[in-house]
Amino acid sequence: MKKKKRILGVAGLFTLVLFLAGCSTKPVTQHSTGIWDHYIIWNFSRAIIWLSKLFGGSYGVGIIVFTLIIRIIILPLMQYQMKSSRKMADLQPQMKAIQNKYSSKDLETQQKLQAETSKLYSDAGVHPFASMLPLLVQMPILIALYQGIQRTQALKSGTFLWLQLGKPDPYFILPILAAILTWGTSKLTMMGQAQQSGIQSTLMVWGMPIIILVTAINLPSALAVYWVVTNAFSVGQTLLFMNPFKIRAERAEKEKKQHDLQRQLEKARRSKKRKR
Repeated sequence: MKKKKRILGVAGLFTLVLFLAGCSTKPVTQHSTGIWDHYIIWNFSRAIIWLSKLFGGSYGVGIIVFTLIIRIIILPLMQYQMKSSRKMADLQPQMKAIQNKYSSKDLETQQKLQAETSKLYSDAGVHPFASMLPLLVQMPILIALYQGIQRTQALKSGTFLWLQLGKPDPYFILPILAAILTWGTSKLTMMGQAQQSGIQSTLMVWGMPIIILVTAINLPSALAVYWVVTNAFSVGQTLLFMNPFKIRAERAEKEKKQHDLQRQLEKARRSKKRKR
């Protein structure tokens, strides 16, 4: 199941890159037709320009405010994903027990493994693909933002700090910052999970930051602004709603109680034997 999730994630990112590379460069205006161009891209552009005027005239500030609004809108979805991830982490001991029980690779055993795993997820109220939902929601937003900037002359030629929003960051500052914040989110998430294998942990913590870094270096700096804001928001959101330090303390307390209970039961059994 974890392999399927990783494959879906990588496939989604490659799809995004291919889509961005093949996007139309025709300017988008109020006269553009079609659901995508007229109702999505054009309205994205209008919203950013309106927010820019509202907050001082900088298109960079408009993108920042627009990103924050998007993150607030999808906050319930992110909370659901975080709760699901925590439940998945708590289920790891049972998952390992099931995998050890059905370790044989024959078809019948693997079918039993799948059935037991599905039952475990169902009983716990967990959907194994919940972690993919934020990515699937944010991908169209990212694509629309990219096209809105590239196909709206005002945004494409707009400036923010040292940046020309329609061109890559010449000093790589925002791509590096975006990668660091992505790493921070991944690291905090991993800290709150049950212990993972070394390779898997490394892939989860370092894989996405590297992809973000390489992509942000080559795409318009406006997208780097988006990634910096959205990942800074994610770091704060993770600390607020799924604080790994609190989760670790709660898990340690739970393990201590279980250990103390086992010691008490063992002590009671030894006392009973002595009386006999």
